Amino acid sequence: MERIVARIAMHTDYLFGVGGANIEDLYDAVQRAETSITGIVAKHEFGAATMADGYARATNRLGVVAATSGGGALNLIAALGESFDSRVPLLALVGQPPILLEGRGAFQDTSGGPGRLDAERVFGAVSKYCVKLTRAEDVDAVLDQAVTAALSGGPAVVLLPKDVQQSSVPVSVPAVADVVEAAHPGVVASSRLADAADLVSAGRGPVVIIAGPEVARQDARAELKVFADAVDAAVVVTPGAKDAFPNRHPRFAGVTGVMGHPHVPDLIGGARLCVLAGASMSMTDRVGLDDALTSCSRVLHIGVEPPFVRAHARLSGALGRTLLDLAALTAGVVEPQLMQRKDLHKLIVPPAAGPGVRYRDAVTVLAAHLERGADVIADAGNTGAAVVHHLPIPDNGRFLIALGMGGMGYAFGAGIGSALGRGRRTFVIAGDGAYFMHGHEVHTAVEYQVPVTFVVFNNNAHAMCVTREQLFYSGDYTFNRFGQAHIGAAVAAMFPHLPAYSTATVDEFDTALDDSRDASGPVFIELICDPDEIPPFTTFLKELSA
Repeated sequence: MERIVARIAMHTDYLFGVGGANIEDLYDAVQRAETSITGIVAKHEFGAATMADGYARATNRLGVVAATSGGGALNLIAALGESFDSRVPLLALVGQPPILLEGRGAFQDTSGGPGRLDAERVFGAVSKYCVKLTRAEDVDAVLDQAVTAALSGGPAVVLLPKDVQQSSVPVSVPAVADVVEAAHPGVVASSRLADAADLVSAGRGPVVIIAGPEVARQDARAELKVFADAVDAAVVVTPGAKDAFPNRHPRFAGVTGVMGHPHVPDLIGGARLCVLAGASMSMTDRVGLDDALTSCSRVLHIGVEPPFVRAHARLSGALGRTLLDLAALTAGVVEPQLMQRKDLHKLIVPPAAGPGVRYRDAVTVLAAHLERGADVIADAGNTGAAVVHHLPIPDNGRFLIALGMGGMGYAFGAGIGSALGRGRRTFVIAGDGAYFMHGHEVHTAVEYQVPVTFVVFNNNAHAMCVTREQLFYSGDYTFNRFGQAHIGAAVAAMFPHLPAYSTATVDEFDTALDDSRDASGPVFIELICDPDEIPPFTTFLKELSA
C-alpha cells in the first residue's frame, strides 16, 4: 500500500473515502507516508466520491476516492456514474475480500463466482478502466494504466483484495520522468486549421461562440478569450460551463438550453458563424436551439467529444492550442462588429405568493456577497436552475453542477473537494431534498474545518417534482411535499460551534451572509423558499403558456 500512496501522491493532495476492513490498510499507509497526501474520511461513499469529483473539476488534477468492499463499494456507483458521464478524472481504489477466500463464503464476496456479484462488471459500466490487482508486483503497471485512463477523462477503478494489499513489495518512488501524465488530445493538422480559418473568416456578420464543459476540463479559458477577441464574438455558455468565460465580460451573452436565456436562439440564428468550443450540445444544453443551429449558415465544432448536432466542420484536438492557432490565423481578417454588452434577458416566471424568499431575489443577494475567486457549486433541481440562470460567477471562480446524471446531493461533497483543492471559500447552493440525501457531509466540513458556506433553499419539498405534478399531471395530489423541517436549527443544535442561521427574508439572508463573511471554517444558512414557485426552466414555462 505504501507503493500505491507514493504514486497517487504525485497527482493529488487528498485521498477521500470511507474506512472499512478491506481498505483500512490504505489509510494506514497514508498515515505513515512521507508524502504530503492528506486522508479525508467522509460520511458516505457517495459523498467521498463527489469530494474527489469536485476536487478534480476545480483543480484539473486527479481526484482519488477509496472505499471498502460490499455495500461501501456499491455506494460509489451513483457518484462514479456522474463522473463517467461528465468525463471527470477520478481514480477509485476499492477494497475486496482476500482472493484466498473467494468462493469459500467470504463476507462481501464480489468475485463473480457462482451466485456472487461481479465487481469488475459492475464497476466496468461506470468507468473507462477497471481491473482487479491480483499480484502485488503488478501494482506499478496497473496504477499507471489506471491513472492514464482517468486523466484522459473519466473514472478508473482498481479493485484491491485484502491479501494483495498486505503483500510486501519494496517501496520505490518513481523518478519524475516516470510519472504518467494525461493523455491530452493531439495537435490539429495545419491543413485542417487552415480550412477552419477560412470558414471562420468567410462572410460578413456576427460570430457566436458556445462554450462547453471541455473548456474547463482542458483549462482553456484564457485561450477561449483570445479567440473570442480575435473573431469579435459574443460568447454564450452551456449550463454546466458557466465558468468557461467571465460572466461580467462585455462579450458574455448568457446561458444556453433548458435553464438558459430567451434571447440566445435569436443570437445564434442570426449569426454567420457559430463555434461550438468544447460543447457537445446535449439536450440540456440545446433545448430551444435546434432550429437556430440549423439556420446558422456555418457551424464549427472544436473539441474531443463529438457534437449531437450538425457541424459543417470539426477540429478534434487540444482545445486550448487549437483556439490559439485559429486566433492567430484569423486575427485582423474578421471585420469587427463593435459589440456592446447588453443586459441579459431573463425568463419571466409566474409570480409566487407562498412563504419565504423568491429564487431570483435570493440569488441577487448571494451574488452581492461573492468575492472575486469564490467558487460556486449548485445542486440539481429548481435551486440549480435558479443559480444557472441568475447567478454571475465571480471572475476567476469555478462553477460546478452535476448535469451528467443529475444526482441530488452532489454539491455537498463536491463543495468540500473544491474548497480543499483550491484553498478558498466555496459556496454550496442546494435544496432541502438534496440536503436530506447527502447533506450530512456538513459534518465532514466541520471535522476538517473546510471553508464552505452551505446555503440550503428549504421549501419543504422535492420542489421540481411538485412543479411537475402540477404542470404535467392533475395537481390534485402530491407525493413530494414534506412536513415542516427546521434544518437550520437542527444543524445549529448538532454543531454548536458552527455558524448556523435560519433565514426567511431577504434582509435576514443578507445579514447572515454578512455576519459569516470572516468565518474561517464552514457556515450553514437555511433559507425558506416557496415550493410552488416556478423556476426559470424553459420546459415548465412552455407548458404554462401552452
